[in-house]
Amino acid sequence: MTDNSITNLLEKLANILLARDHTLAVAESCTGGMLASAIVSNVAASPILERAFVVYSIDAKCDVLGLERGRVEECEGVAEDVARAMAERALENSRANLAVAITGFAGPREGDEEVGLIHLATANARGTKHEVLHLGDIGRNKACQKAVEAALKMLVDQALRT
Repeated sequence: MTDNSITNLLEKLANILLARDHTLAVAESCTGGMLASAIVSNVAASPILERAFVVYSIDAKCDVLGLERGRVEECEGVAEDVARAMAERALENSRANLAVAITGFAGPREGDEEVGLIHLATANARGTKHEVLHLGDIGRNKACQKAVEAALKMLVDQALRT
């Protein structure tokens, strides 16, 4: 991830959402607020952020977003359906028009989890979209940066379709 690519994606997303008077909700797990921080650090993009949920733990996913505990515990909070539910609940629990969720195993390895497995989802009134990244063990920070960039690309794509 380069600063230029993030800046360009943020500004493109901001232009689309601001032109429509739309805002964004973010639900982050493995990235721990990196996406929200990137948004508010960019003067052009900061007005699009309606709210952000950092739900790093299983308890936070269940308590804050209302995800079903049994399922979240079963997959350690990292699965397609969990990412979709995170995005949908972020949208429902905000005044935003578009939401994004990021959850995954950024590393280091714990047990038999797949390091570098990241699930992303976007949600809006038209439905929910999902993407999965299999980054491998590229290092925690790099995995999180790639997840943020992928989330921004998904958001731009979804914003263009609405």
